[in-house]
Amino acid sequence: MRVRHAVVAGGGIGGLTAAVGLSRRGWRVTVCERGSALTGIGAGIVLAPNALRALESIGLGPDPWAGDALPCQVGLRTPDGTWLSRSDSGAVSARYGLSARAVHRGFLIDTLAAALPAGVVHLGVSVTGVDDAGDAVAVRTSAGDLRADVVLAADGIHSALRGQLFPGHRGLRHAGEAGWRAVLSGAGLPAQQAAETWGRGERFGVVPLADGRVYVYATTVRGPGARPADHHAELTRRFGAWHDPIPELLDRLNQRGPDPVGILHHDFLELAAPLPRFHAGRVALLGDAAHAMTPNMGQGGCQAIEDAVVAAHLLASADDVPAALAAYTKARLRRTTRISRRSRRIGELARISHPLAASIRNLAVRATPQALSLRALDTVLGWQPPSAPANANANANANLNVKE
Repeated sequence: MRVRHAVVAGGGIGGLTAAVGLSRRGWRVTVCERGSALTGIGAGIVLAPNALRALESIGLGPDPWAGDALPCQVGLRTPDGTWLSRSDSGAVSARYGLSARAVHRGFLIDTLAAALPAGVVHLGVSVTGVDDAGDAVAVRTSAGDLRADVVLAADGIHSALRGQLFPGHRGLRHAGEAGWRAVLSGAGLPAQQAAETWGRGERFGVVPLADGRVYVYATTVRGPGARPADHHAELTRRFGAWHDPIPELLDRLNQRGPDPVGILHHDFLELAAPLPRFHAGRVALLGDAAHAMTPNMGQGGCQAIEDAVVAAHLLASADDVPAALAAYTKARLRRTTRISRRSRRIGELARISHPLAASIRNLAVRATPQALSLRALDTVLGWQPPSAPANANANANANLNVKE
């Protein structure tokens, strides 16, 4: 029996997850990553229960995520330290069967890459275009052409393949905010609580990672392309008088020793409108290439992982690849569109800067019962991956055990 070949454009979280899922289902996989190394640049990621469940479905769990779960208390605060809302992570675990894990993106990338056979990942190779001939796809790369049975485009928010598949789409838009991210040593700090603090049009987040480090991020209302001359000075000006441990964390961001802290700064971008579908013929988009969203729900990477395991499941034994990818669109488009819109609405609330409007927002958050807040996450965190082997007929009918 001929071994089928999948080309994955992009060696990020979604691309590597798809590669693991397909390789463990008997496909030959080639990952083309334009960078010279696989990196999870300078930031943390929270693997929510839906993402952990997806990773378990392709044989990755729970051992790789050993370490501390998120702290018992997580929630929202005001700049003076008052809690607007607090959730017990034990209640999350009891409701969804898993405790979220916060890890460095580099650790996640390394874990996914280690699960792949040798020779799958090709660094310094970019996919520049595809030519779908119907029975196979000619894949144009910087290292020469490849022939594949399917192409999974996980080439990021500025996806070249998205532009080729949907040339009339409106593309990206600025979401009205910019953000900073960094990972710091947690040594000597008191026990950390995971919290996001909302000011007026500004936010500061603190997330302890499973390895003992601390992931911090901050956001502010800002137009596209604006860059402060000194990131640390700007962060101190905005957040230096906020509650502990934010001042101490800002001091650590100013580290100038032999291992200086790297501060990343970026604009928030999202798709201006949902794509009409996530596939065309034998080519499918996943992750940011398919549904770039704001980070307000922490679901961007989690949704890329979901995309990847659903695509791998549908392609596992599909005789009809285009039908399998049509089923992939049916399984993923509506869900990711809903989550993208929800994330955008949260961002709109967080960007409120008028004092009276911000006070009303805070009162509404404080008045919402914890049980109601948790129940509102059911459709996101309660997602279940496909549980049965796919076949051609099931693919054609999109008859999956994929629950929202």
